Amino acid sequence: MTTSILAEGESCWRIAEADRFSVIVDAGGFFRLAREAMLKAQHSIMLIGWDFDTRIRLTPDQPKGDRPDKLGRFLEDLARQNEALQIRILKWDYGLLSSITRGETPFHMLRWMVSRQIHLKLDRAHPPLAAHHMKLLVIDDAVAFCGGIDMTVGRWDTREHLEDNPNRLSPFGKPEPPWHDATTCASGPAARALGELARDRWEMATGERIDPIDTSGSAADPWPEALQPEFRNVRIGIARTSPKYEDRREVVEIETATLAMIASARRSLYIESQYFANRRLADAMARRLAEPEGPEIVIVNPKSASGWLEEKTMDTARARMIKRMQEADPHGRFRIVYPVNDAGTAIYVHAKIMIVDDRILKLGSANLNNRSMGYDTESDVILEVSDEDTELRAAIRARRDDLIAEHLGTSVEAVTEAMAVSGGSLIGTIDRLGRADGRGLRAIGEREMGLDDELVAESDLVDPERPAGIRYRTSQFLRNRFGRRLFAAHQG
Repeated sequence: MTTSILAEGESCWRIAEADRFSVIVDAGGFFRLAREAMLKAQHSIMLIGWDFDTRIRLTPDQPKGDRPDKLGRFLEDLARQNEALQIRILKWDYGLLSSITRGETPFHMLRWMVSRQIHLKLDRAHPPLAAHHMKLLVIDDAVAFCGGIDMTVGRWDTREHLEDNPNRLSPFGKPEPPWHDATTCASGPAARALGELARDRWEMATGERIDPIDTSGSAADPWPEALQPEFRNVRIGIARTSPKYEDRREVVEIETATLAMIASARRSLYIESQYFANRRLADAMARRLAEPEGPEIVIVNPKSASGWLEEKTMDTARARMIKRMQEADPHGRFRIVYPVNDAGTAIYVHAKIMIVDDRILKLGSANLNNRSMGYDTESDVILEVSDEDTELRAAIRARRDDLIAEHLGTSVEAVTEAMAVSGGSLIGTIDRLGRADGRGLRAIGEREMGLDDELVAESDLVDPERPAGIRYRTSQFLRNRFGRRLFAAHQG
């Protein structure tokens, strides 16, 4: 019998049923589907995020219609069309400064701070230099999006990640680089639970308590018609990271769930993340790699972090984690790669996805870095299915193969066939379908470490693990269920 990784109060905050649940890959799809869902809103829209930019177009690849397409004007139009609609936007307080420095007009933001229908608040309820990093969109407590995509500049892209996409532009008309991202959409009790999470965060940040939406007797359904549900009637775990702040206790459910997923993997761990910089998670992976029958681990990262300081800290920390993996990997089961488009340009990876075998899928806002495990606020959703549920396992397998197919520039059928030929090996499949030129996955090579790199690697300045004075405490849940694989002395 499989040991479940989900336990309320340990590896997740809440387990709730989603009558429909889908993964949405890349922001071109998310923005279009979110727009469709928001057009159906009757009572409430809650946008909880790291950043928003009122100037972005939601569907730049579509002909202009009767309704505005730029985010700010679109939300104002929704409010004009429905006087009963309340729109609440919670944005990281530092995001206001970044909005001004990148040229975003304060016109909408200043109006929304005094509006009766659109309420913009800044989240500063966190330790110094911590970030409010959740990315939630909840509509009438009936449909909720939870993932890694911010409604801001530089995010929109299609799954083709074309070199010169005329629609992938900044508000000033400047071309933006290719960008890979992901989110989820859920309805039913899981959406209501995510609505409760959004309201809790709103209250923490503003002191204002928002009542849940009464949907009794309502036949309205804001689920976007263009989105085909991948899963039906499944139990979803909702996991959080929230640092200790004032009288609020520390919450590290995502860290606990991630460690449990690493421990429970049998054949493979497929991971997409913006970073790979957390030593505790790397150590747990290294222990699994050292096992004679341990799982393969494939990590899809960006080629490099964004900006000089992040490159110095996060890329050098990643170099240390890669070295740790290689030293613990006598069986050749570890691979870390970055995607490129047809022109060979690196695609920036912002998605936060973890798939264990064909049994567990986790997707949200949390990266494989220190901040996401204990310093910033994060929200992930976790789908776990039983060994006996062959239909759901096939659906998770298809989603994983679909992601690999996107990166390799091939079909899902080709990936599935190569997976069968390679005996289920992710690495064997990538090697079999990979090519030297054009679209594909490239190995992340070793990084030479200078003195300045050594000084800032794994720096608490950019990537702190916990607020000052707070230390990691091993979860008894993890010890009881996965102790041998997570805490046994490394033998590699």
